[in-house]
Amino acid sequence: MIFCVPAVEEEPWPTLGPQVCGFIEEYLAYGPGDLRGLPVKLSDEQRFLIYRMYEVFPEGHPKAGRRRFKRAAISLRKGMAKTELAAFIAAVELHPDGPVRCTGWDEEGNPIGGPVKDPYIPMVAYTEEQSEELAYGTLYTILSEGPLANDFDIGLERIMRIRGDGKAVALATAPDARDGARTTLNVFDETHRFTLPRLREAHRTMMANIPKRRIADAWSLEVTTAPAPGEGSVAEATMEYARAVAAGKIKDASLFFFHRQASEEHNLDTPEGMRAAVIEASGPAESWSDIDGIVELGLDPTMDRAYWTRVWTNQLVRASGRAFDVEVWRRLARPDVTVAAGALITLGFDGSRYDDATALVATEVETGFQWPLGIWERPANVKEWAVPEHEVDAALTSAFAVYDVWRLYADPWYWEGWLAQWSARWGDRVMQWPTNRLRQMAHAVQSFNTAILAGELTHNGDETLARHIGNACRKTVSALDDKGQPMFVIQKERHDSPHKMDGAMAAILSWEARTDAIAAGATARRNIQFYA
Repeated sequence: MIFCVPAVEEEPWPTLGPQVCGFIEEYLAYGPGDLRGLPVKLSDEQRFLIYRMYEVFPEGHPKAGRRRFKRAAISLRKGMAKTELAAFIAAVELHPDGPVRCTGWDEEGNPIGGPVKDPYIPMVAYTEEQSEELAYGTLYTILSEGPLANDFDIGLERIMRIRGDGKAVALATAPDARDGARTTLNVFDETHRFTLPRLREAHRTMMANIPKRRIADAWSLEVTTAPAPGEGSVAEATMEYARAVAAGKIKDASLFFFHRQASEEHNLDTPEGMRAAVIEASGPAESWSDIDGIVELGLDPTMDRAYWTRVWTNQLVRASGRAFDVEVWRRLARPDVTVAAGALITLGFDGSRYDDATALVATEVETGFQWPLGIWERPANVKEWAVPEHEVDAALTSAFAVYDVWRLYADPWYWEGWLAQWSARWGDRVMQWPTNRLRQMAHAVQSFNTAILAGELTHNGDETLARHIGNACRKTVSALDDKGQPMFVIQKERHDSPHKMDGAMAAILSWEARTDAIAAGATARRNIQFYA
């Protein structure tokens, strides 16, 4: 199964791809691995991707010769040499003779390739420890051990043209320092791991550098394995963006996106189904992949099956420890819905004061439609921060003024003083609901999750709330449900995790209040009062 934007079947454009592929196969050697040092032989799929990424506008067009795509993203299963492909491209872009920009046209109307003047190529990894082991480390090996070694001054953190007029650098996301960078190509490796706020901010900052080098026709390349839904990674955001482009919701002709995965029809509970899924996800790489070894790995009882499915079939699979299915959550979005003033609603509140986020979520009782009235998080790159308490109070005051609030269920920790004030204002419509009561919390989580899976709950599509829903991890408790199955509450993946889930907790409390409102006959009594 292939998801490609623009579609694979589209008529080909003029491209520098043949010249780029020719340069790679003539002058580059393989990087770390079994083929290290041997001349490169590109696969059919790699050749296809390079051809597409180097398409240019045709002669006679107002943008004739310029790159068609300013952003390319490649999503393939583990072991498909994605990092090596990114390093090959970086090597050609960096070389003083690399045929990577159109300099004219031949007699048949094909573009003629030439080099970038003074290239700057940041190669970004998700941690400082990995910056020299992923795309940059591969580029280091390719150039230092290949036939082009004498053309560069090669170091552990930067590779420069021998005459000093261009370089590639290993970068572990320092957006502030690179804000003014004169980038000609961004390389982002393993973007499914770009989940922290500083990583997402680095991506935004570096993407903003692209228009600065108009003459150089700068662009960005992202390579990744399928992201785990709900983790809020750059890869997940890029895929959502590509889906919006494909659906016509966003017009962006400068994006090239390619994703290959196994289709959903394979039965991954059988070795035969697992094998078929891996083969489909492999595409042309089946011929040199150890398919049997991959299947055996998946059959190991100690293997995390969700992880195996995601990395070897490239399907978007929720991480096994996550509490909610974010793909299902996203399908419940109803961004065009507006809740009328005066509607009967319930509220859920979960807060911190300094580190964690604070969230206030509303639910319309009649329809089960949810939306956040506010989610306050510590901004990226800000060390000292406190929740703007008066903004929270203002949002809550506005909710009570605009809507008919049946109850506010609020986790009291760190907000006892404010809860006392709110109770004084709105009486018994404000209730403390401590989330550390495991049995009650487990039942509330189960009710919320059941509503999601049954489609009873809808929401406005808020991305921050979706991220918090996806960040929530399950913690099994001793309580059993009606079917005798263990129940669970939600928690962060670890105590000091930067991935916040307070919005999920507030949504659960709001839904629990809605459930109690219906059980108490609040809707029926309200209708009687209305018609009276």
